[in-house]
Amino acid sequence: MSFKRLYPLTVGCVLAVLVSVAPAVMGQATNTQATQATRERSINMRSVPSGSKMKFRGVVINRDADVFTIRDASRADYQVLITDNTSIKTHGGFLRSGKKYPVTDILRGLIVEVEGRGDSQGQLVAEKIRFRESDMRAAQTTDVRVGPVEANMERVAGQMDELYAVAAEARAEVKAVNERVSSLDDYDVQETVSVNFRTNSAVLSPEAKAQLDTLATKALAARAYMIEVAGHTDSTGSDAKNFRLSRQRAEAVVQYLAVQHKIPLRRFVTPMGYGKTDSVADNTTAEGRLHNRRVDVKMIINRGLSQPASSSSQATPTRP
Repeated sequence: MSFKRLYPLTVGCVLAVLVSVAPAVMGQATNTQATQATRERSINMRSVPSGSKMKFRGVVINRDADVFTIRDASRADYQVLITDNTSIKTHGGFLRSGKKYPVTDILRGLIVEVEGRGDSQGQLVAEKIRFRESDMRAAQTTDVRVGPVEANMERVAGQMDELYAVAAEARAEVKAVNERVSSLDDYDVQETVSVNFRTNSAVLSPEAKAQLDTLATKALAARAYMIEVAGHTDSTGSDAKNFRLSRQRAEAVVQYLAVQHKIPLRRFVTPMGYGKTDSVADNTTAEGRLHNRRVDVKMIINRGLSQPASSSSQATPTRP
């Protein structure tokens, strides 16, 4: 393959690589520049010896209440403290007295001459601050243009913080919903009752009914509950007979809870008869066979539905 055919492909690959790495390089360059600027400000900040009288000229680069930072021609920074005794005027004027300005007019970008003495903090306590009228107009113009931009940037930054907070809250709510959905197939056993029967009988005894009454009271006071019913027999009789009898016992329990306590049928897991396959006692003794002639009733709670909803989802609209 000739070089002329390879040339466009080579140029395209090079451009693709440059485009892919450009955002990372620009981000690193921006972060590096910001770090270097911060480091430069801290390195260039000069301290004024206490009691020393100094006079220098420079541009205001930062202002914070009654303290501002000035940078001279050698790029050295000084902190200047304004007091009630500081004289702030323009150069010249009638009888060279100059025009007085308030402290609030010391703006960023203003070129000033400062004269004063150093204090114990390394700052220059200003006795005189002088500047040209034209420099003041230029600084005011710059402040008018830059001020709204900075204010807008602060407003956008505040909105971004608010959006981040809303997004974090939304993610937390989504996580909570996902956890609830994942728990819809999980159940916790809240109550277990075993009622016993006479031999070859599916009739509930008074004792069995009393046990079921207690369980029904607890179930009706719960939310997101289900009732699991499993019938059993002892080893007496054939397998077919025992499966049929165990199912009849389970259905007798369901019928009693549904009719006597008005528990909806949707709350019941399909009743099951296990015959003699799940013994809990020795079938060779009369007492053991009594324990095996039983119906196990469990009240189970859906773990997902029983969890409290998030604060935002708890508020339900009022219907007209």
